[in-house]
Amino acid sequence: MNIPENLKYTKDHEWIMVEGSTGTVGVTDYAQGELGDVIYVDITASGEIKQGDSCGTIEAVKTVSDVFAPVSGKIKVANTAVNDNPAVVNKDPYGDGWIVKIELTNPAELDSLLNAAAYKELVGA
Repeated sequence: MNIPENLKYTKDHEWIMVEGSTGTVGVTDYAQGELGDVIYVDITASGEIKQGDSCGTIEAVKTVSDVFAPVSGKIKVANTAVNDNPAVVNKDPYGDGWIVKIELTNPAELDSLLNAAAYKELVGA
């Protein structure tokens, strides 16, 4: 299981990579593995979003799961490529399988997220 050290994680299995004032958000390798084969991604959120709000859903063969915003901010861009090729969430969850990019409005919220060691402990890795 891949858990990059340079990311922050939520207890709901989202990750965020912050560059400047923008955070790229996706679901973790653990989450995509638990979901199984991703068949549909629906990114519904736009504009302002609060920490913990749903950005959209990921549908897999077994289940449908919400993707929650790890921080508050403004959604700058949604990765519409995952709508056309949802399997990329399984193949490359930390790369081309990202979900949204958020312009952070409260960077202090990052302090409430898990580092890689804490996330590994959460998922038993």
